[in-house]
Amino acid sequence: MKKIIYIIFSCLALAAVYSCNKQVTDFKEFYNDHEIVYTGAVGNVTTHPGNLRVELKWKSSTDPSITKYVVYWNNRADSQVVNITAKTDSVSTIINGLNEFVYSFVIYSQDGKGNRSISKEVNNVKVYGPIYNSTLLNRAYDGNTPFVNLTTGAVRLNFTNADTINIATEIRYTKTSGENVTLNLSGDSSSILLPDFKYGTDVTYKSSYIPERSSIDVFQVADYSTYPTIFRLVQCPKSLFKAISLPNDVHADFGTSLEKMWDGSVGPQGYPNIFHSNEARLPHHFTFDLGAVYNYLAQVEETGRDQSHNPLDFEIWGIATDNINAAATNLPSTDAGWKDEMVAKGWTLLKEVVRTDDGKAAYKTDLLSSPHPVRYIRIRVKTNFSGENYSNISEFTFWNRE
Repeated sequence: MKKIIYIIFSCLALAAVYSCNKQVTDFKEFYNDHEIVYTGAVGNVTTHPGNLRVELKWKSSTDPSITKYVVYWNNRADSQVVNITAKTDSVSTIINGLNEFVYSFVIYSQDGKGNRSISKEVNNVKVYGPIYNSTLLNRAYDGNTPFVNLTTGAVRLNFTNADTINIATEIRYTKTSGENVTLNLSGDSSSILLPDFKYGTDVTYKSSYIPERSSIDVFQVADYSTYPTIFRLVQCPKSLFKAISLPNDVHADFGTSLEKMWDGSVGPQGYPNIFHSNEARLPHHFTFDLGAVYNYLAQVEETGRDQSHNPLDFEIWGIATDNINAAATNLPSTDAGWKDEMVAKGWTLLKEVVRTDDGKAAYKTDLLSSPHPVRYIRIRVKTNFSGENYSNISEFTFWNRE
């Protein structure tokens, strides 16, 4: 039995030796008697997209034999060689001439004898281009308060919060000297100052973006946008105002005057520092001259008397004409056809003011929101606080948009 076991064991050992020798021989024969040598493989790769190009970056291998790296794409139909001339911490290459597409790349390291590493695949690499660029829009401005006029003579532009990929917005404007200026609003800022802005000139702007935080290229919106018209409100000088009287106008009575409505008083005034109309059935109207043509009356402030007869519902009409007498209406304000005659004579309804208080305090409101040259003002009072047929007013102030 011992002999039998010994013989079996010996046979198995011989078989194992023979088998191993056979595998080694086969290995050498398969690789043409050359042992395969692998260079150090590429580690983690970071990608940095750009405009029809991409940057690939990886940490240098510690293998000193490496002389170059080879990058393949398009199913290895295209390639790029990165030669290594000196030891560096990292290796990078930019691949140009790509399409706007999602790519996969394969990277090998290689030594001077042609030995190369195991491949490193990098998938889902996005390349951006004109399609992405066409989707970009200029940064949005604050629609509620697009700009603020400052006492320093500067204008502050207000924008909404930027998208996280917004880099900057280029802003162009003109100074009062006529100098054209370019400023840049960063993506993390929501406002910018325009020193010494020249009113009546345009402000244009164009925004820049990156598709990803690691992008190597910045994309800019194709065209400039024009910022909402920047203006300031300038008070119309009351020294130019004049009292006039047209047919069917009510007049100042009880020792008061129309001029009291533009004497510069502040707050509700008491008798006789007011305009107090004669008694005339409501609605009734009166007219006065601003003394100059204003192309864009934008705001008005009306202040009532400290006591009674303050207008609560009144219309403000305006006209610019060389002959105010020709613009006079023949119908009284109580007539149903009065408005039609006003329009036919060239008057424009700038605002109907409806107050819900007692009509005393200063009340400021915007006028018609479009250009409308005006020199003459007609006020048509429809109702007042007392319900009697009088109008009492302390002050009128107008602002022109420049």
